[in-house]
Amino acid sequence: MKGHDRDLRAELGLERLAGVDEAGRGPLAGPVTAAAVILPEGDPPAGLDDSKRLSAGRRASLDEWVRANALAWSVIHVSREEIDRLNILQATFVAMRRAVAALDPSPGYVLVDGRDFPLQWPGRALIGGDGISAAIAAASILAKEARDTWMREADQRWPGYGFADHKGYPSPAHLAALQELGPCEIHRRSYAPVRRWFESRGLSSD
Repeated sequence: MKGHDRDLRAELGLERLAGVDEAGRGPLAGPVTAAAVILPEGDPPAGLDDSKRLSAGRRASLDEWVRANALAWSVIHVSREEIDRLNILQATFVAMRRAVAALDPSPGYVLVDGRDFPLQWPGRALIGGDGISAAIAAASILAKEARDTWMREADQRWPGYGFADHKGYPSPAHLAALQELGPCEIHRRSYAPVRRWFESRGLSSD
């Protein structure tokens, strides 16, 4: 990870390389979140890695470092309403495009984690990029931390579902709460467990 972005900048003659990643495709509730980050040249901080491989404390510490030291960063939430209207893949692409568009200064090249490259900027997709590219890893940390914070705040507005614990993912506790309480405002109507709750009661999920 230390050398990938440095080598790419040298190979392509880049001044500003952005990494993009998302969090929240799988949950039944809440937004999908994308982050874009342009890191300064030089070695990334020790321990920078895919957000999923970091402890909560280390992830929070790196989130603070990225926000304080990045040349530019942005975080975008796309609501459950847009997810239900567009589908989760297209909503994720929208979040990524908005995140890159919000960077100031703009990047000269963009790396996106995954197989798809839904952007009009020069760049490419990088499978497993959050474990290869420092810029993508930084974006994965910002996206994860921002979405987790959003869901902890949602737990205060819609108590009883356990959003602060499972962050909207379909854990057994979340599925049990969904059956007992019914969907709340931030549950994704197009996702099967939520849609089935409405259908079992003869209701429309629209």
